[in-house]
Amino acid sequence: MRPILNYFDRRKQPMLIKECDELLLVGWREWIALPEFGVDRLHAKFDSGATMSSLHAERIEEFKRGKNSWVRFFIMGDHDEEETSYHCNAKLIEYRSIRSSSGHIESRPVIETILYIAGFQWSIEVTLSNRESLECRMLLGRSALAGRCLVDCGRSNVLSK
Repeated sequence: MRPILNYFDRRKQPMLIKECDELLLVGWREWIALPEFGVDRLHAKFDSGATMSSLHAERIEEFKRGKNSWVRFFIMGDHDEEETSYHCNAKLIEYRSIRSSSGHIESRPVIETILYIAGFQWSIEVTLSNRESLECRMLLGRSALAGRCLVDCGRSNVLSK
């Protein structure tokens, strides 16, 4: 299989990334799981235009556990399963200023969790925010996808078939 051209470096020569068969081919929207929170099915948008990943969370509260800061929050099921909610706790990594797609900047809590998709799993950093009005309760950005996934933006649910 031919390698894919990624981008040009400063010398204007093409740089190569891993061959296609080494990357997980995903659509712009896929079903994922967050096993640390007991979430076994959640629709996520794979967005290479976003740097960070974001998870819809409600009732976010910071608390102390020993010397560490933690957050407790609720993850709501997809729009067709809104009666399903998951009460979660996670160690707080930090707060980051994030610019939304509308240009609004807000400070969001950042946590780390395991992402599971199609038999693969890896650790990702996620910001917690209100995504209630958006189609997908989770957005996976470049930091979670880089070196692992190749996004076919013309297809959806490639792995769910």
